[in-house]
Amino acid sequence: MPVPKRKKSRALRDSRRATHSVDCPPRSVCPQCHQPKLPHRVCPECGYYKGKEVIDTE
Repeated sequence: MPVPKRKKSRALRDSRRATHSVDCPPRSVCPQCHQPKLPHRVCPECGYYKGKEVIDTE
């Protein structure tokens, strides 16, 4: 089994891991009720999607 010949520096290790961070999903604002929602999904507060009522929330 291959083994590294030299120890990698902390800078090389950390620069490789720089892309491993976890970001929260992007948010958009519902044009009907102005609440934050996930893009391309029905608003959970008012039930509208693209200006039409898709689900009844009441």
